[in-house]
Amino acid sequence: MPLNLLVFLGSTRDTTPPRPARLGMRVAQACTARLLEGGHSAVLIDPLDFDLSGPFKPHFSYAPGKAPEDLEALAQKIEAADGYVMVSPEYNHSMSPALSHLLNHFGSSLYSYKPSAIVTYSAGQWGGARAAVNMRTYLSELGCLPVSAMIHIPAAQEVFDESGEYQTGVDGARWDGYFERTLAQLAWWAEAAGHQRSQPGDTRPDAFQRDPSQRNAP
Repeated sequence: MPLNLLVFLGSTRDTTPPRPARLGMRVAQACTARLLEGGHSAVLIDPLDFDLSGPFKPHFSYAPGKAPEDLEALAQKIEAADGYVMVSPEYNHSMSPALSHLLNHFGSSLYSYKPSAIVTYSAGQWGGARAAVNMRTYLSELGCLPVSAMIHIPAAQEVFDESGEYQTGVDGARWDGYFERTLAQLAWWAEAAGHQRSQPGDTRPDAFQRDPSQRNAP
């Protein structure tokens, strides 16, 4: 079943150092291409396309119809999506602040009851794997639970070129299989969750929307 998926790029660093600039764009393009090849709709969300430079004010805190147009458009995309791919480098053993800053502009009710996939990368040898530990907790709190398989790409500049294609000499078949394991899990869970959401009568428990007291024990 064709799915509507969003690929979030967790990087705003478009200058050097480090080199190459915007390494994460290569990874995000590779993920997007594979989802499109699988027959799905896949849209790459680049945080540089949004003006988030002012004081933090999330989309849900605006009066109806008063949110900035770019945030409103992204909120609609998040709500309409069947699942998400989160692409992040590693900062101090944690996820990219650019990614969390963008995602934090939207309430968990937009993400909830949909799956996500974690994709991390680095220019060095660890592939951002330590950031993924933090991302599991964070994405679960948003409500878009991450699938069990993950993608970690060390020395990503040696795997992908600027367009997200494999570099010369890379064993593309092995990488394709590695990507497929995670993206296939994402598609399976997204289809299952979509089927459940489409059933007559919305049986989902209320999402956290008002204040922290909604989480309080009796």
